[in-house]
Amino acid sequence: MKPIYMDYLNRLDVEELAMTDAEILEAIETSLATQGRGESVIEPRVHLEPGVANGHFNVLRGALKEPIDSAGVKVVGDFVDNYKLGLPSELASLLLFDPRTGVPKAFLDASAITDMRTGAVTAIGAKYLARKGSKILGHVGARGTAYWNVRLLNHLFDFDEIRVHSRRPESRNGFAERLARDLGKPVVATEDWQSCVEGADIVVEASRLDAPTPMLKTDWIKKGAFVVPYGTMSAIELSLTDIMDKLVVDDWGQCKGGKFGSLRAHVEAGKLSAETLHAELGQIVAGLKPGRQSDDETNLFWHRGLSLSDIALGHAMLTKARRLGIGQRLRYA
Repeated sequence: MKPIYMDYLNRLDVEELAMTDAEILEAIETSLATQGRGESVIEPRVHLEPGVANGHFNVLRGALKEPIDSAGVKVVGDFVDNYKLGLPSELASLLLFDPRTGVPKAFLDASAITDMRTGAVTAIGAKYLARKGSKILGHVGARGTAYWNVRLLNHLFDFDEIRVHSRRPESRNGFAERLARDLGKPVVATEDWQSCVEGADIVVEASRLDAPTPMLKTDWIKKGAFVVPYGTMSAIELSLTDIMDKLVVDDWGQCKGGKFGSLRAHVEAGKLSAETLHAELGQIVAGLKPGRQSDDETNLFWHRGLSLSDIALGHAMLTKARRLGIGQRLRYA
């Protein structure tokens, strides 16, 4: 057998790549359009609960046709108490394979990929479903994905006002200070959920709850807003879907089943179903279904996380790494 080699990018390599906002958004928007055209395969995520800590593993699988031409598996640990150990709550690894032979192509630290692609999907959802003139962002949650939500949303909308909230004061204050420094504009850390989201044009709920708790009240959402709830444990009321003109998801196959997710109760209650679903985001990006059609629409986008986004951004990183001579080449066999 001839030697088999694979590319390896560790966390330091990924940081050295310094992916730009535009590079991240382009990779993810392209993958969403590919999905919308039916040129991909997505397997529903599965969960592994070790039962020894407050957390679980998510296993995401999928494949994209040319030009990315890769299959991939990402395993991400989601452990909410990791901060007590000085660790991120989410740590992830991505394996890319040749879809024709099964030969491993690359192994990447995917923690940053998870954060970046999540923020990119949030931002692209807003691009197609939020009001073009949206100027106030209310964001609940300060975990890794939260930073890229705010950064990439601001890249598209250049907000006049950004509000953030997190349960722990040191978390929300540090998050606001980091964003203010990186974005070059004021960011307000609020002391409660209501002052963060009430009256905002775009509302993102990325909280870290131990159990489903309706913290975000439907009455706080103004008409014409765009709402993105995606916390693992639901923080919204059942009535939230009742005020929406369009309900959009990233992948209905993943959203309609499973144990976790922000709108799990809405699926079980029949409030979100194949009949009430407007579209998957990829269908909108591909031009097969309409996005926002008026300023009066109040729209909701629920994304569980797409393996396709991980694969696409991993591919983009590898392409840039080869061009810049970053990373390592490892012998596999």
